[in-house]
Amino acid sequence: MFRPMAAPRAKQQISEEECIQILKEQKRGILCVLGDDDYPYGTPTNHFYNEADGKIYFHSNKKGHKVDAMKKHDKICFVCYDEGFIKEGDWALNIKSVVVFGKVEFIEDKDTIVDIMTQLSHKFTDDEAYIAKEMKAAGGTLLFALKPEHMTGKLVNES
Repeated sequence: MFRPMAAPRAKQQISEEECIQILKEQKRGILCVLGDDDYPYGTPTNHFYNEADGKIYFHSNKKGHKVDAMKKHDKICFVCYDEGFIKEGDWALNIKSVVVFGKVEFIEDKDTIVDIMTQLSHKFTDDEAYIAKEMKAAGGTLLFALKPEHMTGKLVNES
């Protein structure tokens, strides 16, 4: 169902463990849905990779283009990449990127919402007072997960 990485790029493929590490460490990526009139719609968003269930969690407003699109088409894609590095004596940036395909799951359980939102908040701050304030507003937040069906990553040199 999913295409293997093309032959010229296959030698740049990174392991599943490296892909997961990028998802855990990086704070944001691009969430892609099939939007209005079947146009692709990608939006920058932050995320939380949950090691316990292997899902990637996101939060958003309860209404909007992205939410309407996911309710219509449950297949989504998430792209995440690291900050990259430059080898000594070189000019080109080397970047590891991950592409995850799967289906969206809307989370309704309040305890799960608070738990995941708390863990997501900790990716950005250790300010417990701020996080507590955010959790009070969690009831107005839509939490959804990407349940991965296919994940691949590669190391690209921009030269």
